[in-house]
Amino acid sequence: MNSNFLYRTVILLVGTTSLLCTTQTTFAQKSPKLVLQLTIDALRQDLIHRYSHVLGEGGFKYLQDQGVNYSNAHYQHSNTETIVGHVSLATGTIPAVHGMIGNVWFDRGLGRMVYNIEDSSYQLLTSGADIDQSTEIDPTQRAAKVEGRSPYNILSSTLSDEIAIHFAGRSKIFAVSVKDRGAVSLAGNAGKAFWFSKAKGEFITTGYYFEKNPEWLDIWNSEKPASQYAGKAWELLHDKSHYVFGDADYREYEVDFPLFGRIFPHRFGLTHDKLFTTRLTLSPAGDRLTLDFAKTLLLNEQLGQDAIPDFLGISFSSTDYVGHLFGPSSLEMEDNIAHLDRTLAELFMFIDQKVGLDNTLIVLSADHGLPEAPGSLHALGISKAKYFDTQALDKKPAIQALKATFGLGEELIEYYFPPYLYLNRDLIKEKGLDQATVEKVIAKELVKFDGIATAISSEALRTDTLPDTRLNRQILNNFHPKRSGDIYLVFEPNVFINDFDGLTVATTHGSPWTYDTHVPVIFAGNELQPAKVSRPVTPYDISVTIAEYLGIKHPSGAIGVVLEEVVRNE
Repeated sequence: MNSNFLYRTVILLVGTTSLLCTTQTTFAQKSPKLVLQLTIDALRQDLIHRYSHVLGEGGFKYLQDQGVNYSNAHYQHSNTETIVGHVSLATGTIPAVHGMIGNVWFDRGLGRMVYNIEDSSYQLLTSGADIDQSTEIDPTQRAAKVEGRSPYNILSSTLSDEIAIHFAGRSKIFAVSVKDRGAVSLAGNAGKAFWFSKAKGEFITTGYYFEKNPEWLDIWNSEKPASQYAGKAWELLHDKSHYVFGDADYREYEVDFPLFGRIFPHRFGLTHDKLFTTRLTLSPAGDRLTLDFAKTLLLNEQLGQDAIPDFLGISFSSTDYVGHLFGPSSLEMEDNIAHLDRTLAELFMFIDQKVGLDNTLIVLSADHGLPEAPGSLHALGISKAKYFDTQALDKKPAIQALKATFGLGEELIEYYFPPYLYLNRDLIKEKGLDQATVEKVIAKELVKFDGIATAISSEALRTDTLPDTRLNRQILNNFHPKRSGDIYLVFEPNVFINDFDGLTVATTHGSPWTYDTHVPVIFAGNELQPAKVSRPVTPYDISVTIAEYLGIKHPSGAIGVVLEEVVRNE
Protein backbone atom coordinates (compact mmCIF):
# COMPACT_ATOMS: atom_id res chain seq x y z
CA MET A 1 0.00 0.00 0.00
CA ASN A 2 1.63 3.24 -1.10
CA SER A 3 1.98 6.42 0.92
CA ASN A 4 -0.29 8.37 -1.41
CA PHE A 5 -3.13 5.95 -0.68
CA LEU A 6 -2.65 6.30 3.08
CA TYR A 7 -2.51 10.08 2.81
CA ARG A 8 -5.71 10.21 0.78
CA THR A 9 -7.45 7.89 3.25
CA VAL A 10 -6.52 10.01 6.25
CA ILE A 11 -7.55 13.22 4.50
CA LEU A 12 -10.86 11.60 3.56
CA LEU A 13 -11.62 10.55 7.12
CA VAL A 14 -10.42 13.51 9.12
CA GLY A 15 -10.02 16.40 6.74
CA THR A 16 -13.75 16.91 6.29
CA THR A 17 -14.66 16.73 9.97
CA SER A 18 -12.70 19.74 11.24
CA LEU A 19 -11.72 17.71 14.28
CA LEU A 20 -7.95 18.08 14.23
CA CYS A 21 -8.07 19.39 17.75
CA THR A 22 -5.80 22.18 18.92
CA THR A 23 -6.94 21.95 22.53
CA GLN A 24 -6.07 19.28 25.04
CA THR A 25 -8.68 16.53 25.30
CA THR A 26 -10.46 16.23 28.66
CA PHE A 27 -11.36 12.63 29.48
CA ALA A 28 -14.77 11.78 30.85
CA GLN A 29 -14.28 11.63 34.62
CA LYS A 30 -16.51 8.66 35.32
CA SER A 31 -15.32 5.33 33.98
CA PRO A 32 -18.18 2.97 33.08
CA LYS A 33 -18.53 -0.48 34.60
CA LEU A 34 -19.89 -1.78 31.30
CA VAL A 35 -19.45 -0.82 27.65
CA LEU A 36 -22.52 -1.97 25.72
CA GLN A 37 -21.92 -1.85 21.96
CA LEU A 38 -25.09 -2.44 19.95
CA THR A 39 -25.03 -3.09 16.22
CA ILE A 40 -28.35 -3.23 14.38
CA ASP A 41 -27.76 -5.11 11.16
CA ALA A 42 -28.97 -3.01 8.16
CA LEU A 43 -30.46 -0.17 10.21
CA ARG A 44 -30.33 2.68 7.68
CA GLN A 45 -30.07 5.97 9.54
CA ASP A 46 -33.46 7.37 8.56
CA LEU A 47 -35.51 4.32 9.58
CA ILE A 48 -35.59 5.30 13.27
CA HIS A 49 -37.11 8.68 12.38
CA ARG A 50 -39.26 7.39 9.54
CA TYR A 51 -41.04 4.94 11.82
CA SER A 52 -41.01 7.06 14.99
CA HIS A 53 -44.82 6.80 15.23
CA VAL A 54 -44.53 3.11 16.21
CA LEU A 55 -41.93 3.71 18.93
CA GLY A 56 -42.67 3.45 22.62
CA GLU A 57 -40.76 4.77 25.61
CA GLY A 58 -37.37 3.63 26.82
CA GLY A 59 -35.94 2.25 23.56
CA PHE A 60 -34.96 4.41 20.61
CA LYS A 61 -36.57 7.41 22.29
CA TYR A 62 -34.24 7.01 25.25
CA LEU A 63 -31.26 7.07 22.90
CA GLN A 64 -32.62 10.04 20.95
CA ASP A 65 -33.59 12.09 24.02
CA GLN A 66 -30.71 11.20 26.34
CA GLY A 67 -27.86 10.39 23.95
CA VAL A 68 -25.30 12.11 21.77
CA ASN A 69 -26.80 11.61 18.29
CA TYR A 70 -24.70 11.89 15.11
CA SER A 71 -27.08 12.14 12.16
CA ASN A 72 -24.50 12.34 9.36
CA ALA A 73 -22.36 9.23 9.75
CA HIS A 74 -21.26 7.44 6.57
CA TYR A 75 -18.94 4.53 5.89
CA GLN A 76 -16.14 5.44 3.52
CA HIS A 77 -15.62 1.97 2.01
CA SER A 78 -17.49 0.58 -0.98
CA ASN A 79 -18.52 -2.96 -0.07
CA THR A 80 -21.17 -2.44 2.58
CA GLU A 81 -21.63 -6.02 3.75
CA THR A 82 -22.09 -7.48 7.23
CA ILE A 83 -18.56 -8.56 8.10
CA VAL A 84 -17.02 -5.46 6.53
CA GLY A 85 -19.14 -3.12 8.63
CA HIS A 86 -18.88 -5.12 11.86
CA VAL A 87 -15.10 -5.32 11.70
CA SER A 88 -14.87 -1.64 10.75
CA LEU A 89 -16.86 -0.83 13.89
CA ALA A 90 -14.63 -3.10 15.98
CA THR A 91 -11.29 -1.90 14.63
CA GLY A 92 -11.95 1.74 13.74
CA THR A 93 -10.49 1.31 10.29
CA ILE A 94 -11.26 0.50 6.66
CA PRO A 95 -11.22 -2.97 5.03
CA ALA A 96 -8.01 -2.13 3.16
CA VAL A 97 -6.40 -2.22 6.61
CA HIS A 98 -8.41 -4.76 8.63
CA GLY A 99 -8.58 -7.16 5.68
CA MET A 100 -12.25 -8.16 5.74
CA ILE A 101 -13.01 -6.95 2.22
CA GLY A 102 -16.21 -8.98 1.85
CA ASN A 103 -18.37 -11.64 3.43
CA VAL A 104 -16.50 -14.10 1.21
CA TRP A 105 -13.55 -13.88 -1.13
CA PHE A 106 -11.74 -16.18 -3.54
CA ASP A 107 -8.52 -17.60 -2.12
CA ARG A 108 -6.19 -18.30 -5.06
CA GLY A 109 -3.97 -20.53 -2.94
CA LEU A 110 -6.86 -22.74 -1.84
CA GLY A 111 -8.61 -22.47 -5.20
CA ARG A 112 -12.02 -21.78 -3.63
CA MET A 113 -14.21 -19.16 -2.01
CA VAL A 114 -13.53 -18.71 1.69
CA TYR A 115 -15.94 -17.51 4.36
CA ASN A 116 -14.72 -14.51 6.32
CA ILE A 117 -14.27 -16.14 9.76
CA GLU A 118 -13.81 -19.76 8.73
CA ASP A 119 -11.01 -21.62 10.52
CA SER A 120 -10.71 -25.40 10.41
CA SER A 121 -8.31 -25.27 13.38
CA TYR A 122 -11.12 -24.32 15.76
CA GLN A 123 -14.20 -26.48 15.44
CA LEU A 124 -17.63 -25.71 16.85
CA LEU A 125 -18.16 -27.09 20.35
CA THR A 126 -21.71 -28.28 19.62
CA SER A 127 -22.02 -31.38 17.50
CA GLY A 128 -24.25 -30.99 14.44
CA ALA A 129 -24.32 -27.19 14.70
CA ASP A 130 -22.74 -26.53 11.32
CA ILE A 131 -24.74 -24.92 8.55
CA ASP A 132 -27.58 -26.76 6.86
CA GLN A 133 -27.14 -25.47 3.31
CA SER A 134 -30.63 -26.56 2.30
CA THR A 135 -32.31 -24.24 4.82
CA GLU A 136 -29.91 -21.28 4.78
CA ILE A 137 -31.26 -18.08 3.19
CA ASP A 138 -28.05 -16.08 3.69
CA PRO A 139 -26.06 -16.25 0.41
CA THR A 140 -22.86 -15.73 2.39
CA GLN A 141 -23.55 -18.69 4.63
CA ARG A 142 -24.49 -20.80 1.63
CA ALA A 143 -20.96 -20.19 0.33
CA ALA A 144 -19.37 -21.36 3.60
CA LYS A 145 -17.75 -24.80 3.36
CA VAL A 146 -15.60 -24.96 6.51
CA GLU A 147 -17.24 -25.56 9.88
CA GLY A 148 -14.69 -23.99 12.24
CA ARG A 149 -14.77 -20.31 13.26
CA SER A 150 -12.28 -17.80 14.69
CA PRO A 151 -11.27 -14.11 14.36
CA TYR A 152 -7.93 -15.11 12.81
CA ASN A 153 -8.60 -13.43 9.44
CA ILE A 154 -9.07 -10.00 11.05
CA LEU A 155 -5.76 -8.20 10.45
CA SER A 156 -6.12 -5.35 12.98
CA SER A 157 -6.70 -5.41 16.71
CA THR A 158 -10.25 -4.71 17.87
CA LEU A 159 -11.53 -2.43 20.61
CA SER A 160 -12.26 -5.51 22.72
CA ASP A 161 -8.64 -6.65 22.29
CA GLU A 162 -7.39 -3.29 23.49
CA ILE A 163 -9.69 -3.38 26.52
CA ALA A 164 -8.31 -6.80 27.42
CA ILE A 165 -4.72 -5.60 27.01
CA HIS A 166 -5.14 -2.40 29.00
CA PHE A 167 -6.89 -4.02 31.95
CA ALA A 168 -4.54 -7.03 31.96
CA GLY A 169 -7.23 -9.56 31.15
CA ARG A 170 -9.45 -8.55 34.07
CA SER A 171 -12.22 -7.16 31.87
CA LYS A 172 -14.94 -9.62 30.93
CA ILE A 173 -15.50 -9.40 27.19
CA PHE A 174 -18.38 -11.06 25.32
CA ALA A 175 -20.36 -10.68 22.11
CA VAL A 176 -23.67 -12.19 21.00
CA SER A 177 -25.56 -12.36 17.70
CA VAL A 178 -27.74 -14.57 15.55
CA LYS A 179 -24.92 -14.36 12.97
CA ASP A 180 -21.53 -15.90 13.74
CA ARG A 181 -19.69 -13.07 11.98
CA GLY A 182 -21.66 -10.49 13.96
CA ALA A 183 -20.50 -12.00 17.26
CA VAL A 184 -16.90 -12.96 16.41
CA SER A 185 -16.06 -9.54 14.97
CA LEU A 186 -17.17 -7.70 18.12
CA ALA A 187 -15.57 -10.22 20.51
CA GLY A 188 -12.28 -10.01 18.63
CA ASN A 189 -9.35 -12.15 19.68
CA ALA A 190 -9.45 -11.59 23.42
CA GLY A 191 -13.19 -11.83 24.04
CA LYS A 192 -15.67 -14.68 23.71
CA ALA A 193 -18.42 -15.01 21.11
CA PHE A 194 -21.75 -16.84 20.95
CA TRP A 195 -24.20 -17.08 18.07
CA PHE A 196 -27.39 -18.88 17.03
CA SER A 197 -27.19 -22.17 15.17
CA LYS A 198 -30.22 -22.67 12.94
CA ALA A 199 -29.26 -26.32 12.58
CA LYS A 200 -29.56 -26.89 16.35
CA GLY A 201 -31.85 -24.09 17.48
CA GLU A 202 -29.25 -23.22 20.12
CA PHE A 203 -26.56 -20.66 20.84
CA ILE A 204 -23.10 -22.03 20.21
CA THR A 205 -19.43 -21.11 20.25
CA THR A 206 -16.09 -22.32 18.94
CA GLY A 207 -12.98 -24.01 20.25
CA TYR A 208 -11.08 -20.77 19.67
CA TYR A 209 -12.77 -19.28 22.73
CA PHE A 210 -13.45 -22.28 24.98
CA GLU A 211 -12.25 -25.83 25.51
CA LYS A 212 -15.83 -26.78 26.38
CA ASN A 213 -19.16 -24.99 26.67
CA PRO A 214 -19.74 -23.00 29.85
CA GLU A 215 -22.13 -24.87 32.15
CA TRP A 216 -24.69 -22.07 32.02
CA LEU A 217 -24.73 -22.25 28.20
CA ASP A 218 -25.61 -25.93 28.23
CA ILE A 219 -28.32 -25.30 30.81
CA TRP A 220 -29.82 -22.49 28.76
CA ASN A 221 -29.79 -24.58 25.59
CA SER A 222 -31.29 -27.59 27.38
CA GLU A 223 -34.41 -25.54 28.05
CA LYS A 224 -34.97 -25.26 24.27
CA PRO A 225 -35.76 -21.53 24.26
CA ALA A 226 -36.54 -21.49 20.53
CA SER A 227 -39.38 -23.97 21.07
CA GLN A 228 -41.46 -21.27 22.81
CA TYR A 229 -42.27 -19.99 19.31
CA ALA A 230 -43.55 -23.35 17.99
CA GLY A 231 -46.99 -23.07 16.47
CA LYS A 232 -46.93 -19.29 16.83
CA ALA A 233 -46.50 -16.46 14.35
CA TRP A 234 -45.07 -13.00 13.91
CA GLU A 235 -48.05 -10.79 14.73
CA LEU A 236 -48.41 -7.05 14.29
CA LEU A 237 -47.64 -5.08 17.44
CA HIS A 238 -50.35 -2.49 16.67
CA ASP A 239 -53.58 -2.31 14.71
CA LYS A 240 -53.01 -1.97 10.97
CA SER A 241 -54.47 1.53 11.03
CA HIS A 242 -51.47 2.65 13.09
CA TYR A 243 -48.99 1.92 10.29
CA VAL A 244 -47.98 3.90 7.22
CA PHE A 245 -47.97 0.64 5.25
CA GLY A 246 -51.00 -0.84 7.00
CA ASP A 247 -52.94 -1.09 3.73
CA ALA A 248 -49.97 -2.50 1.78
CA ASP A 249 -49.39 -5.83 3.47
CA TYR A 250 -49.09 -7.77 0.22
CA ARG A 251 -46.48 -6.82 -2.38
CA GLU A 252 -45.77 -9.04 -5.39
CA TYR A 253 -42.02 -8.42 -5.23
CA GLU A 254 -41.69 -9.58 -1.62
CA VAL A 255 -40.20 -13.02 -1.04
CA ASP A 256 -42.80 -15.74 -0.51
CA PHE A 257 -40.79 -17.83 1.93
CA PRO A 258 -42.38 -21.27 2.57
CA LEU A 259 -45.21 -21.05 5.17
CA PHE A 260 -43.94 -17.61 6.23
CA GLY A 261 -45.60 -15.93 3.23
CA ARG A 262 -46.02 -12.30 2.25
CA ILE A 263 -48.81 -11.22 4.63
CA PHE A 264 -49.37 -11.11 8.39
CA PRO A 265 -49.42 -13.22 10.43
CA HIS A 266 -46.14 -14.85 9.38
CA ARG A 267 -46.22 -18.37 10.76
CA PHE A 268 -43.16 -20.04 12.29
CA GLY A 269 -44.34 -23.65 12.03
CA LEU A 270 -43.43 -26.46 14.41
CA THR A 271 -40.05 -27.46 15.78
CA HIS A 272 -39.72 -30.56 13.59
CA ASP A 273 -40.03 -28.38 10.47
CA LYS A 274 -36.48 -27.94 9.14
CA LEU A 275 -37.23 -24.28 8.31
CA PHE A 276 -38.61 -23.48 11.78
CA THR A 277 -35.48 -21.85 13.20
CA THR A 278 -34.81 -20.04 9.92
CA ARG A 279 -38.25 -18.41 10.11
CA LEU A 280 -37.48 -17.19 13.63
CA THR A 281 -34.48 -15.26 12.33
CA LEU A 282 -36.61 -13.68 9.58
CA SER A 283 -38.70 -11.97 12.23
CA PRO A 284 -38.36 -10.01 15.50
CA ALA A 285 -38.20 -13.40 17.25
CA GLY A 286 -34.53 -13.63 16.24
CA ASP A 287 -33.77 -10.42 18.12
CA ARG A 288 -35.82 -11.61 21.11
CA LEU A 289 -33.79 -14.81 21.31
CA THR A 290 -30.61 -12.73 21.12
CA LEU A 291 -31.86 -10.47 23.93
CA ASP A 292 -32.85 -13.39 26.17
CA PHE A 293 -29.46 -15.01 25.67
CA ALA A 294 -27.58 -11.74 26.30
CA LYS A 295 -29.46 -11.24 29.58
CA THR A 296 -28.58 -14.77 30.66
CA LEU A 297 -24.93 -14.21 29.77
CA LEU A 298 -24.76 -10.92 31.65
CA LEU A 299 -26.13 -12.52 34.81
CA ASN A 300 -24.02 -15.69 34.70
CA GLU A 301 -20.77 -13.91 33.81
CA GLN A 302 -21.56 -11.07 36.26
CA LEU A 303 -20.79 -8.25 33.85
CA GLY A 304 -20.53 -4.73 35.22
CA GLN A 305 -20.19 -5.77 38.85
CA ASP A 306 -16.81 -4.23 39.70
CA ALA A 307 -14.65 -1.21 38.93
CA ILE A 308 -12.94 -2.85 35.92
CA PRO A 309 -14.91 -2.02 32.73
CA ASP A 310 -16.47 -5.01 31.01
CA PHE A 311 -17.59 -5.20 27.38
CA LEU A 312 -20.75 -6.68 25.89
CA GLY A 313 -21.31 -6.49 22.14
CA ILE A 314 -24.78 -7.39 20.85
CA SER A 315 -25.55 -7.52 17.14
CA PHE A 316 -29.27 -7.72 16.35
CA SER A 317 -29.78 -9.34 12.93
CA SER A 318 -33.53 -9.38 12.22
CA THR A 319 -33.65 -5.97 10.50
CA ASP A 320 -31.27 -7.28 7.85
CA TYR A 321 -33.27 -10.43 7.14
CA VAL A 322 -36.59 -8.55 7.10
CA GLY A 323 -35.06 -6.01 4.72
CA HIS A 324 -33.86 -8.67 2.30
CA LEU A 325 -37.27 -10.35 2.15
CA PHE A 326 -39.62 -7.36 2.23
CA GLY A 327 -37.57 -4.17 1.75
CA PRO A 328 -37.41 -1.14 4.06
CA SER A 329 -40.69 0.34 2.76
CA SER A 330 -42.95 -2.44 3.94
CA LEU A 331 -45.37 -3.22 6.73
CA GLU A 332 -42.95 -5.91 7.86
CA MET A 333 -40.07 -3.46 8.30
CA GLU A 334 -42.31 -0.90 9.99
CA ASP A 335 -43.50 -3.50 12.51
CA ASN A 336 -40.00 -4.94 12.90
CA ILE A 337 -38.75 -1.50 14.00
CA ALA A 338 -41.60 -1.36 16.53
CA HIS A 339 -40.60 -4.76 17.94
CA LEU A 340 -36.90 -3.86 17.91
CA ASP A 341 -37.74 -0.72 19.89
CA ARG A 342 -39.44 -2.85 22.55
CA THR A 343 -36.46 -5.21 22.59
CA LEU A 344 -34.08 -2.31 23.20
CA ALA A 345 -36.33 -0.87 25.91
CA GLU A 346 -36.33 -4.20 27.73
CA LEU A 347 -32.56 -4.47 27.39
CA PHE A 348 -32.00 -0.98 28.79
CA MET A 349 -34.37 -1.64 31.70
CA PHE A 350 -32.53 -4.86 32.49
CA ILE A 351 -29.14 -3.14 32.30
CA ASP A 352 -30.41 -0.38 34.56
CA GLN A 353 -31.55 -2.93 37.14
CA LYS A 354 -28.39 -5.05 37.09
CA VAL A 355 -25.63 -2.53 36.34
CA GLY A 356 -27.19 0.91 36.16
CA LEU A 357 -27.49 2.99 33.00
CA ASP A 358 -25.39 5.65 34.71
CA ASN A 359 -22.64 3.02 34.99
CA THR A 360 -22.99 1.86 31.37
CA LEU A 361 -21.65 3.48 28.19
CA ILE A 362 -24.06 2.56 25.39
CA VAL A 363 -23.06 2.87 21.74
CA LEU A 364 -25.49 2.06 18.92
CA SER A 365 -24.73 1.92 15.21
CA ALA A 366 -25.22 -0.32 12.18
CA ASP A 367 -22.93 -2.33 9.94
CA HIS A 368 -24.54 -0.89 6.77
CA GLY A 369 -27.75 0.61 5.47
CA LEU A 370 -30.38 -0.83 3.14
CA PRO A 371 -31.71 0.10 -0.34
CA GLU A 372 -35.31 0.24 -1.42
CA ALA A 373 -36.70 -2.71 -3.36
CA PRO A 374 -37.08 -1.97 -7.10
CA GLY A 375 -40.78 -2.86 -6.93
CA SER A 376 -41.31 -0.26 -4.24
CA LEU A 377 -39.55 2.40 -6.33
CA HIS A 378 -41.50 1.45 -9.46
CA ALA A 379 -44.73 2.18 -7.58
CA LEU A 380 -43.45 5.74 -7.09
CA GLY A 381 -42.56 6.18 -10.75
CA ILE A 382 -38.83 5.58 -10.31
CA SER A 383 -38.45 3.29 -13.29
CA LYS A 384 -34.66 2.95 -13.47
CA ALA A 385 -34.57 0.62 -10.47
CA LYS A 386 -34.03 -2.96 -11.59
CA TYR A 387 -32.32 -6.29 -11.03
CA PHE A 388 -29.12 -7.15 -12.89
CA ASP A 389 -28.48 -10.59 -14.40
CA THR A 390 -24.87 -11.38 -13.55
CA GLN A 391 -25.11 -14.89 -14.97
CA ALA A 392 -24.98 -13.44 -18.48
CA LEU A 393 -21.83 -11.36 -17.95
CA ASP A 394 -19.44 -13.75 -19.62
CA LYS A 395 -21.88 -14.36 -22.46
CA LYS A 396 -22.44 -10.71 -23.43
CA PRO A 397 -21.47 -10.03 -27.08
CA ALA A 398 -18.84 -7.52 -25.98
CA ILE A 399 -17.11 -10.08 -23.75
CA GLN A 400 -17.39 -12.70 -26.46
CA ALA A 401 -15.66 -10.30 -28.86
CA LEU A 402 -12.89 -9.71 -26.31
CA LYS A 403 -12.39 -13.44 -25.91
CA ALA A 404 -12.05 -13.78 -29.67
CA THR A 405 -9.57 -10.89 -29.75
CA PHE A 406 -7.45 -12.50 -27.03
CA GLY A 407 -7.86 -15.95 -28.58
CA LEU A 408 -9.71 -17.36 -25.57
CA GLY A 409 -12.20 -20.11 -26.17
CA GLU A 410 -13.09 -20.90 -22.56
CA GLU A 411 -14.89 -18.76 -20.02
CA LEU A 412 -12.89 -15.66 -19.29
CA ILE A 413 -14.79 -14.80 -16.11
CA GLU A 414 -14.08 -17.66 -13.75
CA TYR A 415 -16.21 -16.55 -10.82
CA TYR A 416 -18.31 -13.63 -9.64
CA PHE A 417 -19.28 -13.01 -6.05
CA PRO A 418 -20.25 -9.41 -5.35
CA PRO A 419 -18.50 -7.09 -5.64
CA TYR A 420 -15.49 -8.86 -7.16
CA LEU A 421 -15.04 -10.44 -10.58
CA TYR A 422 -12.40 -13.18 -10.77
CA LEU A 423 -10.78 -13.90 -14.13
CA ASN A 424 -9.48 -17.21 -15.39
CA ARG A 425 -5.82 -16.49 -14.62
CA ASP A 426 -4.61 -19.91 -15.74
CA LEU A 427 -6.19 -19.39 -19.14
CA ILE A 428 -4.74 -15.88 -19.43
CA LYS A 429 -1.28 -17.15 -18.51
CA GLU A 430 -1.60 -20.12 -20.88
CA LYS A 431 -2.26 -17.74 -23.77
CA GLY A 432 0.76 -15.64 -22.84
CA LEU A 433 -1.33 -12.57 -22.10
CA ASP A 434 -0.57 -9.82 -19.62
CA GLN A 435 -2.93 -10.03 -16.64
CA ALA A 436 -3.01 -6.26 -16.04
CA THR A 437 -3.81 -5.56 -19.69
CA VAL A 438 -6.66 -8.07 -19.75
CA GLU A 439 -8.10 -6.61 -16.53
CA LYS A 440 -7.97 -3.09 -17.91
CA VAL A 441 -9.60 -3.97 -21.24
CA ILE A 442 -12.40 -5.98 -19.61
CA ALA A 443 -13.09 -3.26 -17.04
CA LYS A 444 -13.33 -0.69 -19.81
CA GLU A 445 -15.83 -2.85 -21.67
CA LEU A 446 -17.95 -3.65 -18.61
CA VAL A 447 -18.61 0.02 -17.93
CA LYS A 448 -20.53 0.15 -21.23
CA PHE A 449 -23.14 -2.32 -19.92
CA ASP A 450 -26.50 -0.89 -18.92
CA GLY A 451 -26.71 -0.86 -15.12
CA ILE A 452 -22.96 -0.84 -14.38
CA ALA A 453 -21.63 2.43 -12.94
CA THR A 454 -17.95 1.55 -12.92
CA ALA A 455 -15.56 -1.37 -13.15
CA ILE A 456 -12.04 -0.95 -11.79
CA SER A 457 -9.15 -3.35 -12.26
CA SER A 458 -7.01 -4.47 -9.34
CA GLU A 459 -3.98 -3.22 -11.24
CA ALA A 460 -5.39 0.31 -11.16
CA LEU A 461 -6.00 -0.06 -7.43
CA ARG A 462 -2.49 -1.39 -6.77
CA THR A 463 -0.86 1.50 -8.58
CA ASP A 464 -3.34 4.07 -7.28
CA THR A 465 -3.63 5.77 -10.66
CA LEU A 466 -7.34 6.57 -10.42
CA PRO A 467 -8.91 10.04 -10.46
CA ASP A 468 -9.49 11.35 -6.95
CA THR A 469 -13.27 10.91 -6.68
CA ARG A 470 -15.43 9.86 -3.75
CA LEU A 471 -16.35 6.58 -5.44
CA ASN A 472 -12.74 5.73 -6.30
CA ARG A 473 -11.63 6.49 -2.74
CA GLN A 474 -14.34 4.17 -1.41
CA ILE A 475 -13.13 1.36 -3.68
CA LEU A 476 -9.50 2.04 -2.72
CA ASN A 477 -10.51 1.86 0.94
CA ASN A 478 -11.92 -1.60 0.24
CA PHE A 479 -8.88 -2.95 -1.60
CA HIS A 480 -6.57 -5.54 -0.08
CA PRO A 481 -3.96 -6.90 -2.54
CA LYS A 482 -4.04 -10.46 -1.18
CA ARG A 483 -7.81 -10.83 -0.94
CA SER A 484 -9.54 -8.58 -3.47
CA GLY A 485 -10.64 -9.90 -6.85
CA ASP A 486 -9.42 -8.88 -10.31
CA ILE A 487 -12.14 -6.34 -11.11
CA TYR A 488 -14.37 -4.40 -8.72
CA LEU A 489 -17.89 -4.01 -10.11
CA VAL A 490 -20.25 -1.21 -9.03
CA PHE A 491 -23.85 -1.09 -10.22
CA GLU A 492 -25.76 2.11 -10.81
CA PRO A 493 -27.88 3.39 -7.92
CA ASN A 494 -31.00 1.25 -7.40
CA VAL A 495 -29.67 -1.55 -9.61
CA PHE A 496 -29.26 -4.79 -7.68
CA ILE A 497 -28.53 -8.48 -7.86
CA ASN A 498 -31.42 -10.48 -6.45
CA ASP A 499 -30.45 -14.02 -7.45
CA PHE A 500 -27.67 -15.74 -5.53
CA ASP A 501 -27.39 -19.30 -6.87
CA GLY A 502 -31.15 -19.67 -6.93
CA LEU A 503 -31.79 -17.69 -3.74
CA THR A 504 -34.02 -14.72 -4.55
CA VAL A 505 -34.30 -11.59 -2.39
CA ALA A 506 -36.36 -8.39 -2.69
CA THR A 507 -33.34 -6.16 -2.21
CA THR A 508 -29.73 -6.37 -1.07
CA HIS A 509 -27.06 -4.03 0.27
CA GLY A 510 -23.36 -3.89 -0.57
CA SER A 511 -23.09 -0.74 -2.68
CA PRO A 512 -21.10 2.49 -2.13
CA TRP A 513 -24.24 4.64 -2.47
CA THR A 514 -25.54 6.63 0.47
CA TYR A 515 -28.52 4.39 1.19
CA ASP A 516 -25.98 1.70 2.11
CA THR A 517 -23.36 3.89 3.82
CA HIS A 518 -25.60 6.06 6.04
CA VAL A 519 -26.03 4.65 9.54
CA PRO A 520 -26.89 5.97 13.02
CA VAL A 521 -24.15 6.66 15.57
CA ILE A 522 -25.45 7.24 19.10
CA PHE A 523 -23.67 7.34 22.47
CA ALA A 524 -25.76 7.27 25.65
CA GLY A 525 -25.68 6.33 29.34
CA ASN A 526 -22.90 6.90 31.88
CA GLU A 527 -24.33 10.36 32.64
CA LEU A 528 -23.60 11.70 29.14
CA GLN A 529 -25.44 14.90 28.33
CA PRO A 530 -27.66 14.77 25.22
CA ALA A 531 -26.57 16.46 22.01
CA LYS A 532 -27.49 16.41 18.33
CA VAL A 533 -24.60 16.68 15.87
CA SER A 534 -25.01 17.00 12.10
CA ARG A 535 -21.41 17.43 10.92
CA PRO A 536 -19.89 14.56 8.89
CA VAL A 537 -18.47 11.72 10.96
CA THR A 538 -17.78 8.04 10.25
CA PRO A 539 -18.52 4.79 12.07
CA TYR A 540 -14.73 4.26 12.27
CA ASP A 541 -14.80 7.02 14.89
CA ILE A 542 -16.67 4.81 17.36
CA SER A 543 -13.90 2.49 18.53
CA VAL A 544 -11.32 5.26 18.96
CA THR A 545 -13.87 7.37 20.85
CA ILE A 546 -14.60 4.51 23.25
CA ALA A 547 -10.86 3.90 23.62
CA GLU A 548 -10.27 7.57 24.41
CA TYR A 549 -13.20 7.54 26.81
CA LEU A 550 -11.66 4.60 28.68
CA GLY A 551 -8.16 6.06 28.49
CA ILE A 552 -6.73 3.10 26.58
CA LYS A 553 -4.78 2.88 23.33
CA HIS A 554 -6.57 2.77 20.00
CA PRO A 555 -6.88 -0.41 17.91
CA SER A 556 -3.73 -1.04 15.87
CA GLY A 557 -5.06 0.04 12.47
CA ALA A 558 -7.52 2.69 13.61
CA ILE A 559 -7.91 5.82 11.50
CA GLY A 560 -11.13 7.11 13.05
CA VAL A 561 -11.38 10.49 14.78
CA VAL A 562 -12.25 10.92 18.45
CA LEU A 563 -15.74 12.40 18.80
CA GLU A 564 -15.30 15.42 21.04
CA GLU A 565 -18.95 15.61 22.12
CA VAL A 566 -18.52 12.28 23.90
CA VAL A 567 -15.09 12.56 25.54
CA ARG A 568 -15.55 16.25 26.44
CA ASN A 569 -19.17 15.81 27.49
CA GLU A 570 -20.16 18.33 30.17
